[in-house]
Amino acid sequence: MTNAPRPTTRFRGRAWLFGPDISTDMLSPGQYVHDPVEIRLRHVLEAARPEFASQVRPGDIVVAGTNFGCGSSRESAPQHLKDLGVALVVADSFARIFSRNAIALGLPVLACSGVSTTVNDHEIVEVDVVEGQVTVGDGRALLHADRIPAQMLDVLGHGGIEPMLLALGRKKE
Repeated sequence: MTNAPRPTTRFRGRAWLFGPDISTDMLSPGQYVHDPVEIRLRHVLEAARPEFASQVRPGDIVVAGTNFGCGSSRESAPQHLKDLGVALVVADSFARIFSRNAIALGLPVLACSGVSTTVNDHEIVEVDVVEGQVTVGDGRALLHADRIPAQMLDVLGHGGIEPMLLALGRKKE
């Protein structure tokens, strides 16, 4: 591992609850792909929750069912969540390509079986990605999640794979 800055590993935020099978097309609708970013961001998840893009706030947490990020391998899908200020995504499970793209772009994702049936919409959730713990409400539930491997925490500590590679290149000079 590199000497990455320690990533933020504890999060506390308002939950936005989504069901299963949230696709990359819902996260980054194709009909807006050629529009400026500020227009594309207005349409993030509008097919599932039309109010999401206008009401999500920095630090909020997306909580979802199984297969979050299914569909195509659009890197813009996790990037749009990050651009809107979403702190992290906790889901029952993720599509593998979405999970990898999110980490590569510096957006933490945590698989936690049962989270979508335990968390209420807009409830405060605390997440410790190192320990793999999700605390719901004021401690009414404690869930155990898959831990993020150290190598991925290293990538997150740099803010994504590109900043990590740039930092490694600077060290060699």
